Amino acid sequence: MTDTANNNLNSDNATDNTQTANGHIQDKLVKDSIVHNQDISAKAQVRQSPVIDNTEFTQVEDLPTGTPQGQQTTMPSDSANSKTPTPKQTAFNQRDDINNPHTPDTDGTEETHFGYKTVNKSEKQARVADVFTSVAKKYDIMNDLMSFGIHRLWKRYAISLSGVRAGQHVLDIAGGTGDLAKVFSREVGKNGHVVLSDINAAMLEVGRERLINAGCNNVDFVLANAETLAPFEDNSFDLLTISFGLRNVTDKDAALRAMYRVLKPGGRLLILEFSKPIFEPLSKAYDLYSFTALPLMGKIVANDSESYQYLAESIRMHPDQQSLKQMMEQAGFENCDYNNLTFGIVAVHRGFKA
Repeated sequence: MTDTANNNLNSDNATDNTQTANGHIQDKLVKDSIVHNQDISAKAQVRQSPVIDNTEFTQVEDLPTGTPQGQQTTMPSDSANSKTPTPKQTAFNQRDDINNPHTPDTDGTEETHFGYKTVNKSEKQARVADVFTSVAKKYDIMNDLMSFGIHRLWKRYAISLSGVRAGQHVLDIAGGTGDLAKVFSREVGKNGHVVLSDINAAMLEVGRERLINAGCNNVDFVLANAETLAPFEDNSFDLLTISFGLRNVTDKDAALRAMYRVLKPGGRLLILEFSKPIFEPLSKAYDLYSFTALPLMGKIVANDSESYQYLAESIRMHPDQQSLKQMMEQAGFENCDYNNLTFGIVAVHRGFKA
């Protein structure tokens, strides 16, 4: 019995010693853990409170604006002779006064027509821009109303004279909402290329949105002045078209020379424009309609009668069929001819670069 009691007592003492040792180890681990956590917290506080030098970071206003994927938007440089590279612009110039070759320094007080008004040459481009910025959103519906839809037949006929083929490069100048460019995009195919250019940002934006929605992925959109066509190199395009835009150009002779420059040898220019009716009774009725109905429709539909008054006046100030043909020949074009549509209310002029 005594041996058994002693063994039990020794066993209890061993257990107590083991528990005491385990307790010391646990206490040490707890203390080490607390110290370690305090050290980590201290270091974290130091890292969370550094002195930040803002000059090391790019500010939001310095970040570049992205170009829409799959499309190119090009704006010409402000100075073609500048030695400092001009950053690529990706937003449209809302003032639309890009590369205006007519300034008080170059033209002084020389005047030109703006509809029936007389203005300084340096002012016309901005005035025309204001007109088309105002009418851009309603441009297509107003064209349908003003021409009773016949403008679509005029454009279809012009396209039939274009001779456009797969793989060609086409420039649609003053292309606006993209009626012609949309057809050319399909005709030139995936190996061809179309550029829709316009001097007016609002019009170009309407055309860009329309063609992207139509899936025209072989079209670029370029803000360009028809008088210089500065973004484009010599001998770049197989076909040039300008539809209802030439009459708004300040210097039409300069525009025709620029078109000749960028056209490839053997290339073709098509000009679709309002002209002079060849049937006198129709001419009088057309005048009455233009100066009464057009401004009224502009007021009702686009809330802008003045812009459509200008458009009516600009048609009367545009050269007649034979005069425009002679201007094309003076610019260097050969085999020039024209076709009257709707008794000469509209004409399609055609010329070739030798």
